[in-house]
Amino acid sequence: MIGIIGYGLGNVSAFANIYKKLDIPHNILKKPEDFEGVTKLILPGVGAFDHAINLFNDSGMREITEELVLNKSIPILGVCVGMQMMAETSEEGKCDGLGWIKGNVVKFKTYELDEGAPMPHMGWNTISAESDHELLTGLQNSRFYFLHSYYYKKSGDRDFIIATSEYEHEITSIIGFNNVIGIQFHPEKSHQQGTTILENFYKKF
Repeated sequence: MIGIIGYGLGNVSAFANIYKKLDIPHNILKKPEDFEGVTKLILPGVGAFDHAINLFNDSGMREITEELVLNKSIPILGVCVGMQMMAETSEEGKCDGLGWIKGNVVKFKTYELDEGAPMPHMGWNTISAESDHELLTGLQNSRFYFLHSYYYKKSGDRDFIIATSEYEHEITSIIGFNNVIGIQFHPEKSHQQGTTILENFYKKF
C-alpha cells in the first residue's frame, strides 16, 4: 500500500486521486498509527524548507518514517520540497535536512541566469536520464512540470543523480540512493507522464 504522508504540506489529495484512478491501494497518513500495512511512502512538499521540516518534525511522523525508510528499507519518494528535505542542508533555511542523501540544496543565482529568465523556475521542462533507472521506465526525455527556486546540488561524484534538466545550466531533477528517491518536479501536475512515474514507483520498487 502507498502511504502519502500528510504532515500539512503538499498536494496529498492529488496523489490520492491519481492512485485511486490507477486502482492502487493507498492511504493519506496523518498519525503514526496510520502507517500500519504501508509498503511504500510518498513525502510531498511545497513552500519554504524550514517550514516543511518543522511541520514534519511536529507531526509526530518523522520517527516512524525514518524507522521504515532507514531500518526497514521501505521505498520513499520525495516530491519538490519533499525531495529537498532529504538533503543535508538548504540555503533557504537554517534547519538541518533529513540527511538521507548526501548533498545540499542551493538557490538559483541571478548571475547563472540570462537576463529576464523567470524565477522561480516554473513550467514544463525535459528530464535527461543519467542512468537506466526503473522509475523512468518509458519516460526517458519526458517533460514534467516544475515550480522551484532552489535545487539539489551534489558536490563531487554524481552517484546519486538519476536525471538532470537544463535551466540556463544543468540542475538535478531526480536523485536516488538505495530505497530513497527524490524528484524536483510535480508528478501530480504532469499529466500522463506524472501518472506513469507514480505508477512505476508503485510497481517497480
